[in-house]
Amino acid sequence: MSESAAASQRLAFVQNHLQVAACSNKEEPRKKTPVESMSEEREKATFDVRALTYFLDGGEKYTKIREKFMMELERDPTFRMYDMYDVTKDEIRVRTMEKFRTIVHYVSAEPVPIFTMRMQTISLIDPGFWTRFGVHYGLFFGALRGSATSAQFSHWVSKGALALNGMVGCFAMTELGHGSNVAGLETTATFDEAADQFIIHTPTVTATKWWIGGAAHTATHCVVFAQLYVRGKRYGTKSFVVQLRDTRTYTLMPGVNIGDIGKKMGRDGIDNGWIQFTNVRIPRTNMLMKHTKVSRAGEVKEPPMAQLTYGALIQGRVAMVIDSGNIAKKAVTIAGRYAAVRRQFQSNPHDVQETKLIDYAIHQYRLMPILAMAYAFHFTGVETQKLYDDLMDKLESTQPGDAALQDTLETLKETHATSAGLKAFCTWSTLNAIEACRQTLGGHGYSAYTGLATTYNDFAVHCTWEGDNTILTLQSGRYLVSCYREALAGKAQPEGVDYLNHLDTLLTQGCAVKTNEEILNFDIIQQAWGVVTANVVKKAGDDFAESLKQGMSPEAAYEECSQARLAAAKIHSFGYVFRRFAQAVKSAPEGLRAVLTKVCFLYGLYSIEQNAGFFLQYRYFTPSQMDYVRAQVNVHCREVRQEYIPLIDAFNYSDYMINSPLGVYDGNVYEKYFDQVKRQNPVGQPHPYLPLIQSLLRRDIEDDEPLEEDEEDDE
Repeated sequence: MSESAAASQRLAFVQNHLQVAACSNKEEPRKKTPVESMSEEREKATFDVRALTYFLDGGEKYTKIREKFMMELERDPTFRMYDMYDVTKDEIRVRTMEKFRTIVHYVSAEPVPIFTMRMQTISLIDPGFWTRFGVHYGLFFGALRGSATSAQFSHWVSKGALALNGMVGCFAMTELGHGSNVAGLETTATFDEAADQFIIHTPTVTATKWWIGGAAHTATHCVVFAQLYVRGKRYGTKSFVVQLRDTRTYTLMPGVNIGDIGKKMGRDGIDNGWIQFTNVRIPRTNMLMKHTKVSRAGEVKEPPMAQLTYGALIQGRVAMVIDSGNIAKKAVTIAGRYAAVRRQFQSNPHDVQETKLIDYAIHQYRLMPILAMAYAFHFTGVETQKLYDDLMDKLESTQPGDAALQDTLETLKETHATSAGLKAFCTWSTLNAIEACRQTLGGHGYSAYTGLATTYNDFAVHCTWEGDNTILTLQSGRYLVSCYREALAGKAQPEGVDYLNHLDTLLTQGCAVKTNEEILNFDIIQQAWGVVTANVVKKAGDDFAESLKQGMSPEAAYEECSQARLAAAKIHSFGYVFRRFAQAVKSAPEGLRAVLTKVCFLYGLYSIEQNAGFFLQYRYFTPSQMDYVRAQVNVHCREVRQEYIPLIDAFNYSDYMINSPLGVYDGNVYEKYFDQVKRQNPVGQPHPYLPLIQSLLRRDIEDDEPLEEDEEDDE
């Protein structure tokens, strides 16, 4: 080729390379913003979100009341929450007391049910204040209401117990050496007949009252649980009102020593303290005598039905069942909304942007069962509250000798055991759910600002206060063993353990469906739980009976079958919660029933999958049927995922209540997270350890000579 021809060819090549292609009319797909990603999720709703909110709240009236509470709290500067993750323990306690002035007004201004709703709302945003306020009204004042005579109650109300004016109360049951074993408390209350006084005394270090909320710095009065001694005879643990501090000077009363137990895992707004009494004298009438009475002459009159005194213990457990549902809803709201906008990797190589977390099957499996659990616990809490209210109505109207007394005692026994088992089951499950939700946030879950780390720390105490969960589960298991033995003797059992009325047919029953698809039926799933629970309870009951045959005492026999009791109570609670959820779905408005049915099926199927061993052991499901159950868990995770954001929206928690940039309603998580970090940690401010860094870098080094190069490095 000639030189000119070669030059022409090179020129043509360059011109062709530089030629601008004609513009295409087709636009490149645009990546969706987090806000747009959230919006598209809301468009998938097949139900009326607002109608579901009304159903959850018990009606439109109560939804508007809750929204009013949320707005009032958000606008109240004493309830500012955005900076709570950066304040010190002392600052939190100051804020806690500031809030008292705001909330105490509503105690007398609102009916009890409405005020209870207000406190439930507060528990979601500031559980420390909820507990601190509850120490006075729920525990101290609750003890007065439940254990004082009418004259005593009027006396303490006149002293300011109701108005929180003239006294601040606390509740001293737990000791350094005793918690769940209330009968074993060591603090003594000895009656001095000559002086007509009780002497309250701490005889040992382990008798020191411990974990007493409000005692460290705040409380002026206390309901103290102590062993009653009259004329040398012990009558068991009773309650006494003891003044701790002078109401004007706030100095400790003679013989009273108090201190702060220090930093805790969470809820730093509560000034938990220890108390020791050294021969502190109180009037005889400071013993709360609604049940046990001690006369001026030293005569002790015990109640004819001691069981009737147990009703006051149940309220706190019911409150924690309800709180479990509320906190589970909050946790899954944060994790769920984040999963709708967080994108990571590409499941489809042709997609223009990364895949949403929630579109991965494994992420659906991590979150959707928690969403279903939150709904299940909500409806269980509603029914447990009704059970408790019914019990209290009966206790108020029942007197020894009444024809309805036996029915009241049966209701008390059932409510006591049910609330104990559910308190343990729901709080354990919710604590695990909070941590599971935190981990779905990835690295961001470790930040305090995302909310779930603090939520976990604040909620963990539910598993050990108001009764250690293991002890309460054993109590529930003991009740189930008792019911089983009664059923064998022919006594009809209450609705909560109705499966024990059908032992002759349930124990050997299998799933008799013709096709696997028929398993997707509320009655079949409920029957499955009935069969398995009946068998597990039978195992505990038979173990107990066998131990008795070997000559063990009843207490030793119960201890011997403790593992079987734990298993029985756990499986009973799974079935109980599913039953309450299914009942709620059946009573739901028609337009909500379809979506709630999917959620309820997911809870029931996932719970069965998690306990598959029992269903296979007792041969209710065959292995192939269990495979179908497992497959349907995945199917229902996908189905619930399609509308999970509207299902979360129905909880109706404002951004203020969620208090997490990753759980904001509009989905703009990154900007709001970054804004909060910058607001709480301003750029450019000197840090306190700057001199240490400077001294580290500017220190004198004795040997400044550079290291000699290794000869081998040159080869």
